[in-house]
Amino acid sequence: MSTVTLSPASTTSPGNPSVFYRNKTPTTTASKCRTRFRPKPLFAALVEEVRPRSLPPVKGNNTSNGAVPEANIGVSSIVPSSRNRADDIQAESKALARAVNASVYSPELLKFKYASRPFKVLRRTLQILVGLGSFGLKLWVDQLQGQLDQNRRARAIELRETFTRLGPTFVKIGQGLSTRPDLCPPEFLEELSELQDALPTFPDAEAFACIERELGLSLDSIYSSISSSPIAAASLGQVYKAQLKYSGQFVAVKVQRPGIEEAIGLDFYLIRGLGFLINKYVDIISSDVVALVDEFARRVYQELNYVQEGQNARRFKKLYADKEDVLVPDIFWDYTSGKVLTMDWVDGVKLNEQAIIEGQGLKVLDLVNTGIQCSLRQLLEYGYFHADPHPGNLLATPEGKLAFLDFGMMSETPEEARFAIIGHVVHMVNRDYEAMARDYYALDFLSPEVDVTPIVPALRNFFDDALNSTVSELNFKTIVDGLGAVLYQYPFNVPAYYALILRSLTVLEGLALYADPNFKVLAASYPYFAKRLLTDPNPYLRDALIELLFKDGKFRWNRLENLLVQGKMDRDFSAKEALQPVLKLLLGPEGEELRTLVIKEAIRVTEAITIGTAIDTYNSIPGPLKSFLPNGNGIGTPMTDAEIESMMELREQVLRIWGLLQSSDNIDPTILQPILQVLQEPEARSLGGRVFGGITQRLAARMLQQVLRPPTTARATSL
Repeated sequence: MSTVTLSPASTTSPGNPSVFYRNKTPTTTASKCRTRFRPKPLFAALVEEVRPRSLPPVKGNNTSNGAVPEANIGVSSIVPSSRNRADDIQAESKALARAVNASVYSPELLKFKYASRPFKVLRRTLQILVGLGSFGLKLWVDQLQGQLDQNRRARAIELRETFTRLGPTFVKIGQGLSTRPDLCPPEFLEELSELQDALPTFPDAEAFACIERELGLSLDSIYSSISSSPIAAASLGQVYKAQLKYSGQFVAVKVQRPGIEEAIGLDFYLIRGLGFLINKYVDIISSDVVALVDEFARRVYQELNYVQEGQNARRFKKLYADKEDVLVPDIFWDYTSGKVLTMDWVDGVKLNEQAIIEGQGLKVLDLVNTGIQCSLRQLLEYGYFHADPHPGNLLATPEGKLAFLDFGMMSETPEEARFAIIGHVVHMVNRDYEAMARDYYALDFLSPEVDVTPIVPALRNFFDDALNSTVSELNFKTIVDGLGAVLYQYPFNVPAYYALILRSLTVLEGLALYADPNFKVLAASYPYFAKRLLTDPNPYLRDALIELLFKDGKFRWNRLENLLVQGKMDRDFSAKEALQPVLKLLLGPEGEELRTLVIKEAIRVTEAITIGTAIDTYNSIPGPLKSFLPNGNGIGTPMTDAEIESMMELREQVLRIWGLLQSSDNIDPTILQPILQVLQEPEARSLGGRVFGGITQRLAARMLQQVLRPPTTARATSL
């Protein structure tokens, strides 16, 4: 095998952001570079942001033994940076062909395979029982001796080391626990978080042999240099930094651990068997444990197919990298297979390295906010989301961008559930617990035959207490804990996508809390929810908006004002878009009930503006002239101070809302275009006539009231 190592000229100090490796003592020879080390979490998977230049077709000739064709690629082979889409598709097709034998999770095949290997199964079972049993025994002794708190850090270290010894499956379990502050104390979270990328490496010779075997090329035909030790090691593979020979670009090369399929297959066979026992004998757990194990195993097996991960990254980039503050690396399909993944190298710092990030003049909270907004788009707009956003997969680049890495574990939110989640937030704000309970049907938490009536009091008991302050003061963990208590009491079946959503948002909130203990995910999410409610034409969301704005036949202007204030904080908010769906709904065939409410409110607003203007005019008249005006208040109709104050408040609120629309960053005169268009429709003219008629009747009634009442002396009102 031809192995390319770093030349002395390529070696840099650990402080340089383009380092190929990190060691306490910089070395200058290739032989010293090969010293084994434990990858530091700081610069794990850091990469330079560049778009890949086009890759020449992989052409090769058979070697003497016919096993390893080599590419005729040199530095002079550089081609233009723009790549033909057809060439890209062809390269991806070849990568798919190289991954044709990638494993797929099948419980039946695992059962068939290991049922005939009792000694192997028994040996692995004993390994797991000894490892976890000894840890559990120590915890039990600590509890008996009252030393749980005193020994917590030591036990956390032992659990991390136990998971590491037990192998990749338990490392994945530990990674999941590291993002669950609701399950683990802080010491355990800190120790288990090291399982994200600071794991033992496997021999470099095996990794380089895998690259050559998978790609059918020798290393020196692909790279002009490659780090001779991995930059980072994860549960399923390890990452090298390399420089492509044909273009000089730096790339990250991810290589799968040898024997990983055998190791995780046996573990999932055993865990699934345990799931059957839990389903049968443990009544306190209502969820189908076997189904949860199958879902988790299926996703881990998908991570073993690096071509699938590359396709995930491509799809994620297409959907979400349109924002300038989000970075997703490109995939080099010519150098990707089922067990080797090549992508852009991204320079950056892990998101939990607050001191280093702020030392570069960046703010962690700005990056977390970017992550939250991107996550909301993932979860609620397109439904395709990154299901493993631990700190090792989120990097802050020197330019202030948030880089997403590792697309092995992805998930999707069903379309109906996306709208139901937004509606659920609206129902929570309105304290409509009956509607919240019904939302669980759309969220697939409950089967249609389950009666939600008993669930409503439990929701009311929790949220009435939690919402006593304001919704924005709630943190995500509070809601998760509260809903968790409800879920345990009733026949809920939490779908896999929802558990992954909780994990994703909990991780982001945890990162934010490191930087600001008072940070609230819900408060940061409000602008997105407000924008969606105001601008999305989806019927479900339009109904949710009406439900939010109207109560007991009255329009709640304060809610509309708050939505506009929050919505304007979202960079994509458009006042023009906010008007169009409302007008279409108002003038549509199903809008009669809404039209009745709008006509009533339009009459009230018109009257408030008319009377308020009259009062302002009256107050601007010199004192001596006011005695010549009827009623002494400038409006010509008898009204109490309370009525006048209410009118003025309504007028001021409406004017504030109009000011918010006018001050939108992307406001322009065409904002009125939808109104002008719909005014041409017969229904609009009818609506206008009804409003005009209502105003006329209202003013006529006030004038008649003035004529019939005996004259009184009213004091001048100045508001």
